[in-house]
Amino acid sequence: MARMSVLGAIWGTAGVTLLLLSAILRLAPRAQEALSGDLSILQWIAVIAWGAFMLFAEGYRGFQKKFSPRTAARVRYLKQNPTWIRVVLAPFFCMGYFYASKKTKIVAYALTFGVIILIALVKFLEQPWRGIVDFGVVLGLSYGLISFLIYTARALFTTSFNEDPEVPEA
Repeated sequence: MARMSVLGAIWGTAGVTLLLLSAILRLAPRAQEALSGDLSILQWIAVIAWGAFMLFAEGYRGFQKKFSPRTAARVRYLKQNPTWIRVVLAPFFCMGYFYASKKTKIVAYALTFGVIILIALVKFLEQPWRGIVDFGVVLGLSYGLISFLIYTARALFTTSFNEDPEVPEA
């Protein structure tokens, strides 16, 4: 049971980390391409404004205040309460796709579908606008990844971690 506990926490953390890192690495080249081009003043204003907005909205409000503490709490919960299904599907468990409160599941699925729709729409933008959008997303995701790793370290290596994993009541 101890091995399963540690394996679940490692897999949950690694899976969420790899998902975020994968998105960052896929979007960064397009952002780099746009920023290395000859941008107009309006486009540079868009880069700065969009980047600041995404750092605040996605990074701070979305990740640091909501996703990261809850997901880290679910990593901790998984380590303390492993089952085979939770361990095998640890990244999905940690992100709240199952064995979660109704609200958490709704948010997880709604965000997933929302992101898929936004990805499909952004593909229609031409450079440099697509790269500018991707730049802001890379900033927000990078902030989010760092906040997730910090919260997860606190969740796993401190005795007191009071964030709610939002699991159903027993």
